[in-house]
Amino acid sequence: MSVPVQSLHLADAREAEDLAAFLARLIHYDRAAAVRLQAWGAGRNEHSLAVFGRPPSFEVLAIRTARLDDPVELDVTVSAGELLESIGGESGAEFTVPTAVTGPPWAGVLPPRGGWRELTGLPEVGAMRGAVAAAVAEFRIRDEALPEERRTRSERDRIGREIWSRTVGGTGLPLRAVHAAQSLGFLRPGVPVALLSAGAWLRLRTPFGSIAVRTNGLGGLSVTPTRPG
Repeated sequence: MSVPVQSLHLADAREAEDLAAFLARLIHYDRAAAVRLQAWGAGRNEHSLAVFGRPPSFEVLAIRTARLDDPVELDVTVSAGELLESIGGESGAEFTVPTAVTGPPWAGVLPPRGGWRELTGLPEVGAMRGAVAAAVAEFRIRDEALPEERRTRSERDRIGREIWSRTVGGTGLPLRAVHAAQSLGFLRPGVPVALLSAGAWLRLRTPFGSIAVRTNGLGGLSVTPTRPG
């Protein structure tokens, strides 16, 4: 793991605002959320910071990147709340990297940095947003139809898994990945989207962030962490 730097300077204030909005959405789903930060840039024309989080309701990895002013080598897991507070300070695009925390299991299982190839079969954005809306409505109808004795957390979870595990269009991308992209503000009307594949990973990429999911799930895995592309 790289030695953590004391501070980072984003390319401009807009980058800071977008990153803060992403962190706020993660905290909405988990007030104790942690994020893994990776930065690199030596030898590159553009210096980047990647922020990885896992909103628990979706069982996916959410990835937000931001441009940095200078090349930095960084790999550390921190509190999302502390990072948000640091970015929200008066120093504009410059912020202090919080103290490292013990990372949750998912933080050791990141998508590969390279080797991605684009897949076909992904519906256009309007159709995907419509599929999410239809799935939400279906869940509500089925939940309300449950008799009182079956209205349990386990039964609701079963219905949710059935609905959100359905794949999108002619792809293997689970609908929960699209739901996560929309809920985190990545899947906006009219934006270009792409579906990428690398090994066991699928990645829904938009200009505002990416959602990555392993086709064999995220839990209970132990691999060497790598950097995303």
